[in-house]
Amino acid sequence: MKPINLLKILLAFMFVFVSTQSFAKTLKWSMQGDSLTLDPHAQNEGPTTQVSRQIYEALVTRGLDMTIGPQLATKWKAVDPNTWYFFLREDVKFSNGQKMTSEDVVFSILRAKQPTSDFKEYISTISGVKAIDDYTVQIKTSKPNPILLNQLSNIFIMSKQWSADNFAVAPQNWDAGQETFSATNAMGTGPFKITLREPNTKTVFKKNGKWWGNVEHNITEIQLLPIKNAATRVAALLSGEIDLVTDAPVQDLNRISSSGGHKVESTPQMRTIFLGMDQKADKLRTGNTGDNPFKKKEVRQALYQAIDIEAIKKKVMRGLSEPAGIITFPGVTGYTKALDKRLPYDVDAAKKLLADAGYPSGFDVELRCPNDRYVNDEAICTAVVGMLGKIGVNVNLFAQTKSKHFKELKDNQGDFYMLGWGVPTLDSHYVFHYLYETDASWNKVNFSDADVDAAIRVMEGEVDLDKRNAAIAKAWGIVRDNIAYLPLHHQVISWASKSNVNVPIRPNNEPLFRFSSVN
Repeated sequence: MKPINLLKILLAFMFVFVSTQSFAKTLKWSMQGDSLTLDPHAQNEGPTTQVSRQIYEALVTRGLDMTIGPQLATKWKAVDPNTWYFFLREDVKFSNGQKMTSEDVVFSILRAKQPTSDFKEYISTISGVKAIDDYTVQIKTSKPNPILLNQLSNIFIMSKQWSADNFAVAPQNWDAGQETFSATNAMGTGPFKITLREPNTKTVFKKNGKWWGNVEHNITEIQLLPIKNAATRVAALLSGEIDLVTDAPVQDLNRISSSGGHKVESTPQMRTIFLGMDQKADKLRTGNTGDNPFKKKEVRQALYQAIDIEAIKKKVMRGLSEPAGIITFPGVTGYTKALDKRLPYDVDAAKKLLADAGYPSGFDVELRCPNDRYVNDEAICTAVVGMLGKIGVNVNLFAQTKSKHFKELKDNQGDFYMLGWGVPTLDSHYVFHYLYETDASWNKVNFSDADVDAAIRVMEGEVDLDKRNAAIAKAWGIVRDNIAYLPLHHQVISWASKSNVNVPIRPNNEPLFRFSSVN
């Protein structure tokens, strides 16, 4: 009898193993760059937020249709213009089994307001936050804030206890190169949890069995495998090593879609690509003029009108871009087609503007550009270099990985640089608060205008929509006329995957794997 029993046990084990394997769905995901950190408050950067969104959750969130809805809060109310109450789910646990309470929410919001947080501008109007009871949170604002919910959708909730136990009470100081436990480890309430983190190589997510939500996916494991080189990334997809690429190169889309067993989806992205110029420095760091040509509007306009954006759209972007006249995109409050109209491409006019500004022979400057962040970023910069050369501006292209690019930009090391900007709040205030407000954290062009600063104060505190919209329109008119930035285009994103992979594409370029499947 013993041999028979052993055989039965062996067969039963094999059945369980095979069954488990057949239902275990692993998704291998790739993009050109990795998350900069796992700390959910340290870096306000697209791929970083993409990763955080799988692990961490906010009080409210944007669903597949990009509308705001409940997440960790089931409902909320404003009892007066400056006082909000949020009522939390009572069945939420962190992935270690610890219950989430209002104390975790209070801690996380205060953490996101700390100096090392890259999200402090999101919630600058929050003046106080406290726990009323275990599942009720009160938020006070310094003024009425019509976009508070939009802002809170990007403030992720951490465990107060876990953060204290792991010396992560303050956000990682990413700009200073600080290494913390929260930079390489994570513990949230979301549908997935991190089990392996090898920066720039491999990150493994496992299904969080303690997630409170209704499981609509069949994914048990996600492997994020960043591949910087576009050709290598495509080859990995076509060979079956990768299941999903969320930044498929435009030059390879036809080849991927016609390869058999693969599909491509494209959509306009909530992101505008542009060039910035430091207008404050007395002398260019990389120039040959002894002064700073970018201080003069005529020079900035000359560079603008020397860029043949239609040629970039056709040759570099393969038609998958939309030329921009301002650095925000359709769908954002305050955007209009009239504002988005570009100045005409005109090389002769550009040369005259340079001559009138005192630079008839042009000048030298370095253009800093990432080579693993935006769609064809380095190729765009290369095209711009050639175009500016036609008006006598000799541009030396310095391209590098995004982690170095952003860090050096934060350290004010760039005269002339590329940047892309999304608007998670879908409101112009976000653009002005980060990029135009005097001394704002990403205002590396050093733009400053008292009327714009005053308009920003109206944007963040005016509940009368007509008055608020008037302030937004006024601010856009001023900055568009000033040409503080050189708008290039609104980006179009393309995701490529195996035919059996279903991941809904969204204009914010954030996959929501909780709505995804591998068939």
